[in-house]
Order: sequence, then C-alpha cells, then structure tokens
Amino acid sequence: MGGSPLPSGVGGGDGLAPVTAADVAALVNGRLVGNPDIEIVGVAPLDRAAPHELSFLAHPRYAGWFAASRAGVVLVSPAFEALADGPTTRVIVEQPMDALVSILARFHRPAARPGGIHPTAVVAASARVGEGVTLEPYAVVEAGAELGAGCWIGAHAVVGAGSVLGRDVRLYAHAVVYPGAELGDRVVLHAGAQVGREGFGFVPSATGVVRIPHVGRCVLESDVEIGANSCVDRGSVDDTVIGMGTKIDSLVQIAHNVRIGRFCFIASQAGIAGSTRIADGVRIGGQVGLSGHLSIGPGATVAAQAGVFGDIPGGETWSGYPARPHKEQLRAQAAVFRLAKLIRPLEQLLSRREDGQGP
Repeated sequence: MGGSPLPSGVGGGDGLAPVTAADVAALVNGRLVGNPDIEIVGVAPLDRAAPHELSFLAHPRYAGWFAASRAGVVLVSPAFEALADGPTTRVIVEQPMDALVSILARFHRPAARPGGIHPTAVVAASARVGEGVTLEPYAVVEAGAELGAGCWIGAHAVVGAGSVLGRDVRLYAHAVVYPGAELGDRVVLHAGAQVGREGFGFVPSATGVVRIPHVGRCVLESDVEIGANSCVDRGSVDDTVIGMGTKIDSLVQIAHNVRIGRFCFIASQAGIAGSTRIADGVRIGGQVGLSGHLSIGPGATVAAQAGVFGDIPGGETWSGYPARPHKEQLRAQAAVFRLAKLIRPLEQLLSRREDGQGP
C-alpha cells in the first residue's frame, strides 16, 4: 500500500491491517477527494488527529479546527467539500457523524477473552454452566444458577443463587447478579453494577423500622446494558423489568417495581423511584429525578436535571424543576430573567425616596 509509513508498533483498524482512504470511502458509500492510498489506523477528533487517523467535520463551529487539523482523512458533508484549508483527503458524505459511527468497529480492538474457567473461580455443584463460558479469577456462581452458552463472567463478579443468564452475557469485574434475577441474551453489566438487590422498602413499627420483604423478580431482557456502579432493585410484590435493548449509563438507580420499556436511554446519575412506568423509546438525561408511581409515555424526552413529579405524555419533551413542557419551561425562565429589568426602576425610585429626592 502507498502513503506515509505508519508509526512503529501501530496496528490496523481491525487489529490486523490498516485501511486506506479508498477503503473508508467504500465502507461509508462516500465520494473520495484526494489521495486514495493514505493508510488509516484509528479515529480521533480534528484537533488531535494525526496523519494516520480519521476524523470528521459536520458543523461550521469546528471549521477552525479543520483548518489546522493534521488528520489523514476527514469525513465531511457536501457543504464543506470546497474548504480551502485543512486536510486535502476527504470523503464526502451527507451525514459525517453517522458515517463515522458505522465504521468505528473497524478501529475497535475488543479485549482479549481468556479461555475457560480460572482455577480460583467458585462454581456451586448445582450450578449449570453452558458451553464456552469464561469465568475469570475469583468469579462466583452460586447454587442453582444457570449460565447460557458464551457467558463471560469477570473477576470477582457474583452470579447469585437461582439466577438465570442467557447466552453471551457479559459481567465485568465486581458486577453482582443477586439471587433469582433473570438476564436475557447479550446483557452487559459493567464493573460494580448490581441487579436484583432488595429495594428501599421499610415501614415503621412499635419496635422500630421493619424491612418489607421483596418477593418480586428483577428481569433484564435481551441486549440491555447497565453502566458501572448502577443499581437495579428487584420488585417488592411486582417485578422490576428493563425492556429489550434499553441502555442505562453509570451511577443510575432504578427502584423496586419500576418497568422500563424497550430501547430507552437513561443517562448518568438519574434516579427512578418505585413503581414508575416508562414506555418504549424514552430518553432520560443526566441527573434526572423521577418520583414514584409515575407514567412516562412512549418516545418522551426528559432533559438533564429535571425533577419529575407528574406523568409525562408520549412524544413530549419536559425539563426544569418541577418538570414541565420544555417550551413552557423556557418561557418561565425568560420571564424570570426579565424581572431584573422590571425591578431596577423600582429600586431606583425607592432609593430616591429614601434620600428625600422623590415624592
């Protein structure tokens, strides 16, 4: 292949060989302008990309970065095709960001998977372990647990008694599946995530605080992903259910009896109180708080840091504290900002009166 030599020790986009600018154009169905033989081994932002890396430009605010970029190849929209400055080898596509996402896997080196069961792993005699399962050092599989084929259980992770894991489930280090939880195929729990723990259920009594027994299940359907140090409680009398394909970020709390639909996105530090129902396709921003026993309709969006105390209809965007429809919230904020201009003349009038200069 032609082009500039690669840095020493740098592997290719797929871990085996570099890709050329022509390869990139073919992969994204784009139109190539410039040198087709430039070799690419990775992806980086415009301001940090090196001559052997791919970047993208999709918005005019980054035109300055583009002009100074050293990227070997840049995905650009047609609007930026003719820019005079910047890298000269460009792949023209309608949606550069979407094109980049479509080929990122080509530049991703997955972690090497150790084979088999490590000698320090603890597996109960009554546990059922499918074919091709990997158990890293000190992983624990308790009595009656079931692991589907291809599961990968990280170091110090725990699969609780009687829990059921589908095929190709991935538990990273220190993740915990509490007893009786059910995980579908290809579920991912990142480091420190805990699912199926008893919820925050207590009642006062004459002798003190009494915990409410939690007899419901915790069910994660196929292709659910739970971020690091997030917690999903089991149900008290109902089940806690996370629908297929839903992605939950790190440091999120899902309380008992919550039901979340399919293909939802929940960002970091969100908290969802008990028995709330969230329909399919809902997006919840970071640090959102949802009170209990609410209903969030399909396709709704809750903006970051919103505090939700009432139901949200499907398809609407809500924000603020307390949360309200986003446009209404913006109008309320604008009114508050205008108050300063309205109050200033009153303050000046009062000041003159106090100084004896006014009526």
